[in-house]
Amino acid sequence: MKVFGIVGPSGSGKTTLLKRLIPQLVHQGLRVATVKHSHHGASVDGPGDPGFEARQAGATGSLVAGTQRWIRVCRETVGDEPSLDDVLARLSGADLVLIEGFKRYPHAKIEVHRPSHGRDPIWPMDASVVAVASDASSLPGLDRPLLALDDIGAIASFLTSHPGFI
Repeated sequence: MKVFGIVGPSGSGKTTLLKRLIPQLVHQGLRVATVKHSHHGASVDGPGDPGFEARQAGATGSLVAGTQRWIRVCRETVGDEPSLDDVLARLSGADLVLIEGFKRYPHAKIEVHRPSHGRDPIWPMDASVVAVASDASSLPGLDRPLLALDDIGAIASFLTSHPGFI
């Protein structure tokens, strides 16, 4: 399983890039999974949904399974948030995992950078950013590949031709 991150400030277009990139990679025959880092108490269910009442009563987790998908919800009551390695260990069956967030981890990343947003780029301080996807035609001082943010085919090709990707 190969891992590649998509990083950038809130509102830069990370999720939009993922939504456009995934179908391109799937069309190439890859099984793609995603991980999104959440700074908030993420939840996929609530009152009335399967497993919610059991967790409210003290169960540490629940799993809902059907013919189309399965959903696992865990409650961690003690300790820090899980590391990226802990999260990845729970995934299986994917050729590629695209990670949105977890920018402090050293996996290879593409930064989404829009100079018009006025935010400092991440790449000058993070060697694990191996390319920048931007709506700018050039970025002063950039010492790694610049990918056009709207050229999904080129971004997919960059990912699949990156050293170490099989």
